[in-house]
Amino acid sequence: MFENQIIAITGATGGIGRGIAEMYIANGAKVAISDYKDCQETAKEIGAKAYICDVSDEASVKNFIASVEADLGPIDTYISNAGVGSGNGRYVAKASNESWEQAWQVNVMGSVYAARALMPSWVERGSGRFVVTASAAGLLNQIGSASYTATKHAAVAFAESVAIEHGADGIKANCICPQYVRSEMTKGMAMAENSQDGYLEPSDVANALKAAIEKDQFYVFPHEVVQEYFVNRAKYPDAYLDGMGKLKQKVGDAFAAAKK
Repeated sequence: MFENQIIAITGATGGIGRGIAEMYIANGAKVAISDYKDCQETAKEIGAKAYICDVSDEASVKNFIASVEADLGPIDTYISNAGVGSGNGRYVAKASNESWEQAWQVNVMGSVYAARALMPSWVERGSGRFVVTASAAGLLNQIGSASYTATKHAAVAFAESVAIEHGADGIKANCICPQYVRSEMTKGMAMAENSQDGYLEPSDVANALKAAIEKDQFYVFPHEVVQEYFVNRAKYPDAYLDGMGKLKQKVGDAFAAAKK
């Protein structure tokens, strides 16, 4: 399905990024993976080409894209997958300005920087696909992490903007919105490992993306129940907030880094 397509993926040392890379490689694509640290070992294991990219740095993102295109050819699909999360602490706004800025730069601006570099050539040739790994938190809420929730909402909105602004140019967009997926970020997290809606594998997310592309669907729901929650949130907003408040009381502040 993706034979000889050039795919670039950020945050792909493990977790969802690696799972998506493996899916594309299995379907005949040429895949470039990147992370803020060396990912040569992962690349060797799965048959990809490795790069270093700090998505919070626009120059690093531009260099990653330019290097991939120089080495492999014009990028067909860009997967903006790198993400970070941190806890509130005892109060909703207790987290540091630095942690909020990091969340904004990585979870939102990393996609903006990539789109800024890619869109002119994609519009000119009339094709391209931009995929944002957001989160169910981008449609709902992540208890214990206001910065993650706020920036993932912004990530969803930016992905929608790509679809709206450039659909007529022949450019496709997808937004991946899973709940908990096995990764370094969720390792040891009780809320993840005990999730009533399932603790998915990265391959489940990759297969859901493939299915969404085949069906030409913007949203990717690896946990199908997220769409139901999203609809109910829109229909019954007060009930949604009340229910989330009760869930908060039940599970505690799982992301809290400190009590005071």
